[in-house]
Amino acid sequence: MSGYKTTFDDRAKNSAEAKKQQLERLREKLNKVDPEKVAARLAIQAARDEREAKRRAEKEAQLAIERAAQAAREAEEAAKREAERLALEAERAARDAEAQAATEATEALKAEQKAARDARYAARKNKKRRG
Repeated sequence: MSGYKTTFDDRAKNSAEAKKQQLERLREKLNKVDPEKVAARLAIQAARDEREAKRRAEKEAQLAIERAAQAAREAEEAAKREAERLALEAERAARDAEAQAATEATEALKAEQKAARDARYAARKNKKRRG
């Protein structure tokens, strides 16, 4: 071993060569395509896409249900408002008819009272003339 002497340059050169070899091994390892890993990644991505599509479909179905429920509520409210409007119209018509009947009854009573008054007046005049 006494005949083998290394210098600083030899050690630096060997170190650089070792680093270069390690870097090449790492690159090979990183660039190596493992079909099992690729298949596993593809399977994971497919499962993720499937879950996302399922969630999206459920969300759209839920939105459709909510829209249908909202439309049903709006239709029910519209029917309720229409029924209330018709009830108010009927009530108003009944009050108008009642008021008209009361007015006619009042006019008939006034006419009857006037006829009675006129009859009394005529009777009094006839009594004065005859008597």
